[in-house]
Parts: sequence; C-alpha cells; structure tokens
Amino acid sequence: MKDIAVILRDSPGTLADLCELLAEGGVNIEGISVTTYKGECPIHVLVDDAGQAREILEKNWMEIISEREVLLSEISDEVGALGKISRRLADNDINIEVIYLTITGDLAMVVDDLDKAQWLL
Repeated sequence: MKDIAVILRDSPGTLADLCELLAEGGVNIEGISVTTYKGECPIHVLVDDAGQAREILEKNWMEIISEREVLLSEISDEVGALGKISRRLADNDINIEVIYLTITGDLAMVVDDLDKAQWLL
C-alpha cells in the first residue's frame, strides 16, 4: 500500500471532495491523516490502488506532493506501545516521517529506511 500526500485548502468540503472522488473511482481509503495549518490542509491517505488514486487526484487538479510505500505494523492497545515501536526504530537510526492509524487499527508509517524497518518490526 502507498501513502499519497496532497495539500488542499483549509475550507469546508475539500476533504469530502477528495473522499468522494476516490470512492467514485473505486479507490478504498485504508487510512488517513488530516491536519490544518495556516490555511492549508496537508492530507496523507493510505490507498489500495495508488495508480488509480493518482490518476483521479491529478485529473481533478490536486497536486500530489509525495507517494511513498508504507510500513504497516500491528500495535497493541496498551500504555507505551507506540513508544516501544518508535524507540526501536530510533535506536536503529530510522526516522519516522509520517505516522497514523489505519481503519483496521494498524500503524501506518512512512520511514526513511523501509527495508530496515520491516526487518526490525
């Protein structure tokens, strides 16, 4: 799966537009991270069909700022679980660049060394 990042305007309906466009194109959103900052809305969306998602978004004037492979990892619902995972990666010089939960509760991470992170986790 891939994380696709786009920046939208921070205004009502932009997230709905993105979600509806992907749904109409048959692309399932597996996870999403949305925040707002100074009038913009950086969005990371985890999709099952990156090629189709890219085509849909670009056709609708949404600029893709990155498309990256994602490390998926199970995470337990307990105190310190994320700390243990992030410490293990940090102790092995792996930087977590993006992190969010999927719709199934797994951890989705964009890291600077995917192969090494996969081996560690």
